[in-house]
Amino acid sequence: MTPFIQKLIERPCFTVSTESSVGDVVDMLFKHNIGAVVVVNAAGDVEGIISERDIVRRLGSVEDVRSLATSELMTHNVICISTNATSSELMKIMTEHKCRHVPILNEGQLAGMVSIGDVVKRLFEKFETEAEQMRIFINS
Repeated sequence: MTPFIQKLIERPCFTVSTESSVGDVVDMLFKHNIGAVVVVNAAGDVEGIISERDIVRRLGSVEDVRSLATSELMTHNVICISTNATSSELMKIMTEHKCRHVPILNEGQLAGMVSIGDVVKRLFEKFETEAEQMRIFINS
């Protein structure tokens, strides 16, 4: 397990069931100041993901989005990563698939969630560290 992923799975990962309403999802996103939640079935398996973007895209076409079931709005084909993923690999995956949130699986079970903000922050930290090491080397 990479140290980056280890840090991410230590924080809570919010989930909803396929039967939850979009209103429940909106309340959860607001309450926890997050951008997406994982949709799981009764066994805890990942069924989908629902994000702010999914909800906003439906606002114009549905009178009451909050009453829809998450299964009607969620992204079904979810890109997931293992606990061995690096921040560079995640950036590549998120860029190629144009997604901003990716569930983390540990031996097939949901362990956490990574956002594009997490990845950008980690890559920025790596570049800062490398730049500082180069400054030290040059000045020595």
